[in-house]
Amino acid sequence: MILAAGRGERMRPLTDHCPKPMLFAGGKPLIVWHIERLVRAGLREIVINHAHLGHMLEERLGDGSEWGASIRFSPEDEALETAGGIATALPLLGDSPFLVVNGDVYCEMDFATFCARAIARITQGRMAHLALVDNPPHHPEGDFVLDASGLILRDGGARFTFSGVGVYRPELFAGLEAGVKAKLAPLLFSAIDAGRLSGEHFQGRWEDVGTPQRLAALDDELKTRS
Repeated sequence: MILAAGRGERMRPLTDHCPKPMLFAGGKPLIVWHIERLVRAGLREIVINHAHLGHMLEERLGDGSEWGASIRFSPEDEALETAGGIATALPLLGDSPFLVVNGDVYCEMDFATFCARAIARITQGRMAHLALVDNPPHHPEGDFVLDASGLILRDGGARFTFSGVGVYRPELFAGLEAGVKAKLAPLLFSAIDAGRLSGEHFQGRWEDVGTPQRLAALDDELKTRS
């Protein structure tokens, strides 16, 4: 699942007329970078939620066949936050653990190997497995602690930032009502308290494309590479 329902307030005025995941970097929309990497990893069945200007996502991406994917959409009248959006899309996601990626980040991750490690942890009883990154300048306090065994903790060591990439059991969202706003953090903290949230430190290229300035810098970087 690619999360694409956010309004992107910090990106205004760019997002006044374009969904944030459709903003271009390196010659293509941010969300297309994700779709291409997911397909290369063999993850071709993709669900995308949307709210603000969601019709533009549907019109541009279609059924996903342009990239060898099968895309289905989960529309929201108003953005339902991360957990609310996932809970609403559960009927499209099935009964097995699934990968979720924030549509407004750029991430050079090998999704196939990440998912393989995540599923191994989830089959050991974890509710979710998250990719954590070094704290960016705009979020120096981080989100979680990662212990030596790969468990995520609230505190007690060096903190890392949640990348927006994770694999989840559907059961994590079972208590939520479809169509109702709900944040992800309370669910993650409950899993931490139960000792059922694992993670890993991703050290590859990752960017939270949260401002026009960061988008411009990423665009320049990717164009330089091409």
